[in-house]
Amino acid sequence: MLELKRISGKDCIKILCNKFGFQIARQRGSHVVLKKESSNGKIGTVVPAHEELKMPTLRSILKLAQVSEEEFSKYQ
Repeated sequence: MLELKRISGKDCIKILCNKFGFQIARQRGSHVVLKKESSNGKIGTVVPAHEELKMPTLRSILKLAQVSEEEFSKYQ
């Protein structure tokens, strides 16, 4: 099992957009809203564009995005 590493919010956004098909819907302050269409409907998540995301925050982002930690960690 691959471990999640600490990354910045901007890097998290890049990975979700480039590897998992999300698109930036809007931004308010430092929070970026990402969305994508799937066979189950719309999926969305919010990523704070901070220097470093805390682990619980990153796990919550991935849970909302319906992306497993193992799949995400392949691209870190």
